[in-house]
This record gives sequence, C-alpha cells and structure tokens, in this order.
Amino acid sequence: MYRYDEFDTALVRERVAEFADQVARRASGALTEDEFKPLRLMNGVYLQLHAYMLRVAVPYGTMSSAQMRRLAHIARTYDKGYGHFTTRTNIQYNWPALTDLPAILTELAEVEMHAIQTSGNCIRNVTTDVFAGAADDEIEDPRPWCEILRQWSTIHPEFSFLPRKFKIAVIASETDRAAIRTHDVGLQIVRGDDGGTAFRVFVGGGQGRLPHIAQEIATVPAADLLAYLTAIIRAWNLEGRRDNIHKARIKILVASLGIEAFRQKVEAHFATLRREDLRIPDAERDRITAYFAPPPFAQLDPKSAAFDRALLGDPDFGRFARNNVRRHRTPGYASVVISLKPIDGVPGDITDAQMEVVADLAERFSFDEVRAAYEQNLVLPHVRLDDVPTVWRALLDAGLATANADLVTDIIACPGLDYCSLANARSIPVAQALSRQLADLDWQEKVGPVRINMSGCINACGHHHVGHIGVLGVDRKGEEYYQITVGGSPDEQASLGEIVGKSLPSAEVAPAIARALDRYLEIRQGDERFIDTVRRVGADPFRDAIYETADAVA
Repeated sequence: MYRYDEFDTALVRERVAEFADQVARRASGALTEDEFKPLRLMNGVYLQLHAYMLRVAVPYGTMSSAQMRRLAHIARTYDKGYGHFTTRTNIQYNWPALTDLPAILTELAEVEMHAIQTSGNCIRNVTTDVFAGAADDEIEDPRPWCEILRQWSTIHPEFSFLPRKFKIAVIASETDRAAIRTHDVGLQIVRGDDGGTAFRVFVGGGQGRLPHIAQEIATVPAADLLAYLTAIIRAWNLEGRRDNIHKARIKILVASLGIEAFRQKVEAHFATLRREDLRIPDAERDRITAYFAPPPFAQLDPKSAAFDRALLGDPDFGRFARNNVRRHRTPGYASVVISLKPIDGVPGDITDAQMEVVADLAERFSFDEVRAAYEQNLVLPHVRLDDVPTVWRALLDAGLATANADLVTDIIACPGLDYCSLANARSIPVAQALSRQLADLDWQEKVGPVRINMSGCINACGHHHVGHIGVLGVDRKGEEYYQITVGGSPDEQASLGEIVGKSLPSAEVAPAIARALDRYLEIRQGDERFIDTVRRVGADPFRDAIYETADAVA
C-alpha cells in the first residue's frame, strides 16, 4: 500500500489550510455561494438537495484498517452514522456541516487521505481491478501504475481546468473487472514486443447523456505512457468543446473526428513532447512498486480442511463461499467480497459500526488491506481459506454477509433524487423494491450473474447504460418514471443497452424486471448467462415480458 512521502504530506496539509480559510470566509459571508463553488469543488464538496456532500478519494480503491476506522469515525462524528461508496470507489458523506469540513479534511490527512480532485473538471480518481495483486489472471499488479498516474495528475498545472471531468481506469488482465472501455481513457497492461510492460490504450469511452464505448488507439511501452496520455489530454484540452457542457467530454471529440483523425492529432502532439522529461525514472518506478509488494503470504496447502468442513456443515456458508469468495493467485488464500447490497438496503451504504468491523477483519485476516469495488462493494483481498469461515461469521453478525455478489440483487445505483440535485427520479426506493422482489437466493443463483444498474438521471452515475439490465429515472411532467434498457455490458465485450420501450412508473419496475428474468430462464440454453442469451436472441423477448401487463397501467 502506498504511503505518503514528505511531498504528499506537505501538499495535503497546505490544501487543508487553504480550504479552511475559504470555508471561514464563506461562513462569514465574505464569499458568496457562487464565489465559493469553484473552491469547494476543488476539494470534493458539492451542494446537494439537503446539505453539502463531501466526496473522499480512495485511490484505486485501496485502504488500510486505520483509514477505514477513520472513515467510520467521520461518519459517526460529523455525519449521520454512515457513508456511501460510489462507482468511482470513493466514499461520500451526505450530511457534513460546512464549518466541520476543515476538521474532517484534517482528520483525513492524518491517515493519508484527502478529497482533492474528487470533483471538478480535472483528472478524477484512477480506478482499477478490485482484485489487483490477488487475481490469478493478471500480468502484474496495476496499482503501482495507478499511483504513478495519481501523482502525475494531481494538481497538474496543464490539466487542472479541463473542458470536463476526465476518468482513467487500469487493468492488467484480459478479463475487464474495471469497465475500462467506459472511461475517457482505459489502459490494459500487456507485454510489449520487448517483453516489458506496455499498455493498450482505449480512448473516448463514457456514459451520461451521449454514451460511447472507448476505441483502441494505440499500444505504448511503459516508458512512453505519461507522454502519450499527455498528448491525448492535450489534444482534447485544445480542441474539445467548451461551449456545451453536454458535449465537452473527449468521447464527443473522438466520435466527431473519428478515431483515425483523433489518433493523428494525438501523434502530432506526441511528436512535439520531450518524452525523456515524461519518462518515469526506473528508481522512482521501483520505489513506488515496492509499496505494492505482495504481503508475506505463508506457504499453504491449496486445500483447507477448515474451509471444507464449513462448506459441509453450513449451507449458508456454502452459499456465501459460492457467491462471495474468489480465487486467489496464492495457494491457500482467497478474496472475500463484502456485499453492501442487503435485501431492502441502500446500495453502497455502510454504517460506522460496520466499517469498524471491516477494519478489524482487514487487520486480522487480510494483511491490513481492504478494497472498494466500483460495484459499490468492499473486498478483503488476501484471506486464508482457513479463516474464511471465521470472517463469514463476523460479517454475519454485522449484517454484511449477504451472499449475492454478482447476482441480481447486487444492484449498482446512484443516490438519485433522495440526495442529488441533478437527479430526475429516486433510485434508492426502486433498488429496494427490486431487491425485495428478487430476494429469494435460490432463485437468484438459478438466474446466475446478472448486472442491474440504476441511475436517477441521464448523467449515469449508476452506469445504467452498461447494465445487463439498465434502469434510468426520467421526469414526465413532474412524475418519476423509469426507462429500461437490456443488453449493456461493462466488460471486455463492452456494449450499450438497448431501450426496450416507454418508461414505467416506479411500482411497475420491479415486476417488469422479474418477468424479463423469468423469460430468460424459459429461453436460455444450458448454462448460458443472461447477457449471452440477450446477445443470441436480441431484446424482443425481454421487451415482450417487460410490457406484458404494463400497458394496462401506464
């Protein structure tokens, strides 16, 4: 895990002091809200429907137990006792008082956390595979590269006032567990011609009002990564539209020019750069990589008698093991997914007490490490198989053992109109109704992996465009309705969902999706996944199921 050096420490403390002065001037009335807005956004503070909202950065989703305990303390002391993990692997607090923000940021700085660049028109928190360093199919741990990108992009003088926000994700395996093709830039670590680290570069992805899947633009050696990214962002920064906020993303520029014309512009900028100035010194790369060295794994038998006994002795543990425990690259270990999607819960929410439990488990059983997933769950990345039953029982006691990872109730959802000033409709009650409707775990396992994503507005914070089933809240003459899409996918076969018909009132959404899933069970072939059935037969059978009774209601 990366630890701050003296430069990081000084930068964060200086930023806290600077923002404390700005908050004091806003509280005294010396600054108007309009004057304060650009200053607070640079520090992760939004003004939502009911209060200010603080978004705390969790770089590449990696936290220590001390950091998780501090997040719990902040939730308990300055908020209403919970936090909300987002699809950018950050955590949000919905109710902090303005005058408490400097104290919160000071407490975060003490555990090497901050809120810098979690909002505003800049390069946002870099995300990656939640199983980085633990997955058995990755070429190398992508997190050192995420950290290099974090240091390069933080308060970058050229890229601090971009046309719009800019998102980067990095993976190191063929399987895409970070949705890189839905990002402004997606990076896949591969082996270069010389056998060294190289990056496949995808550009122009994004969701929101005008969704696009990223296109591959180049493969670059590691030595040229920062120079090539500089060329990409410079091309967009100079030529991207600033006259229309909805068309200010790089995806619009790439789509309007075409990938070949955009590549030529990038190459032209790339040719002007002094690449040697943007090359990462080997010593610095090694220094950063050393922070992500594998923990001291023991040499274990790949089989665990304790794990196997628990499987045989408790069907509930067996279900948890099937759905929430993942293979690990090191024999005798596993990664444990902690679902933040209990039936009738709020996707991504976790209480201060639960955060304390997770911190304790990370410290005792996972080399003091916990991860935030873009699916709004947490992961203990390195747990001995022998210890998984003990971890499960502790999660069970804390209400965190819902065995639904990747199943239909593992719903990704934004806060929607309950909190967000941009939303057109509520997401939370619809997600809760869906989880109640689809709650039966035997049935969920029969259905298998299905991604349901929900957004309260077209900004798509809930990634509805790439949900196998997507739900978008829309406003129809002051009433909340929901548009359903089918066939989206965030992975290496990324695709955008197809709108299946007119929007539905909230009460109809859960029954309609249940009918679509029942139709899938009727027509799937063998063990075919839902998304593969959609690709084989198209959206029509699901459209028929969704609107089977809707006409009589809408």
